[in-house]
Amino acid sequence: MNEDGGKKKKGGGGGKGFDILTVLGLVLGIGLMVFGIIFTQAPAEPVEGSYNTTEEWQEAHDEWENTKYPKWEEAGGLIQMGNLPNFIDIPSLAITVGGTFAALMVAYPMSIFAKFPTYIMICIMPNKYDPQDYIDQIVDFAKEARVKGLLSLEDKLASTKDAFLKSSLMLVVDSVEPEKVHNLLQAELDKLDERHGIGRTFMESGGAFAPGFGMIGTLIGLINMLKQMSDPSSIGPAMATALLTTLYGSFLANLIFSPMAAKLSVRHNEEYLCRELICEGVEAIQAGENPKFIEEKLNLLVAQKKKKGKKGKGGDEEE
Repeated sequence: MNEDGGKKKKGGGGGKGFDILTVLGLVLGIGLMVFGIIFTQAPAEPVEGSYNTTEEWQEAHDEWENTKYPKWEEAGGLIQMGNLPNFIDIPSLAITVGGTFAALMVAYPMSIFAKFPTYIMICIMPNKYDPQDYIDQIVDFAKEARVKGLLSLEDKLASTKDAFLKSSLMLVVDSVEPEKVHNLLQAELDKLDERHGIGRTFMESGGAFAPGFGMIGTLIGLINMLKQMSDPSSIGPAMATALLTTLYGSFLANLIFSPMAAKLSVRHNEEYLCRELICEGVEAIQAGENPKFIEEKLNLLVAQKKKKGKKGKGGDEEE
């Protein structure tokens, strides 16, 4: 039984989950940006004593009155500017967003590029991996093997949902040599690490490309502006393109690609730990070790990983 009184789930990582924190982070980040764009602090009323002459103050005050937005007071000092359309620029989007994904297409084959939606879904709706659940399963298998022998595990494995756990124990049931079992399991861990590393690197690359294309857009805007200085009407649009591309690039890097690369790293660590538990447990079962000793060894492995993870939070952290 688990802590909430329900029956403990057997045979897998617990199915799909929903990471509300990732969704809330995205919504909050986008919401705060929109808030900062739409709402602006109302300009302060000119103070008469801060001007050299009364005429200068009156001129500044008249200008302030003429540009005054309605109902400042009701808005608590904030005014709704309606500036959101000013931050939507198709050329800037084409340069930054289009350029970032174009670079990713150049850098990665289609088989990896096409998994971009999958990487997002892994961040939002990951598979659940509970180390304690895996430890309990492995200990149950160890007890079964100790009492009834390794061949008895074949029937018990029929209800196991985790394919890696099932295939690993079947190696033991089929009497594969311990050295071969060890090599095969380590090869599977290496393949998992490599596969997850590709997704993480893909997102990290997007986080590196986006600011670069933001800078390219800024340079394009500045060049257009400098070449058309004789036409004042062209300066504003060119400067807007220059600045908005930097904004878009920073947004993509700091709210989409880099955070999701970090979340994929977390997902990797969760799954990799459970796979390590399976490898250690299967080899211990094949060696005929005491179930209680196996449980303590696996719990120690989890504790060591958690301790190592806490130390790594200040620096590197590994989907």
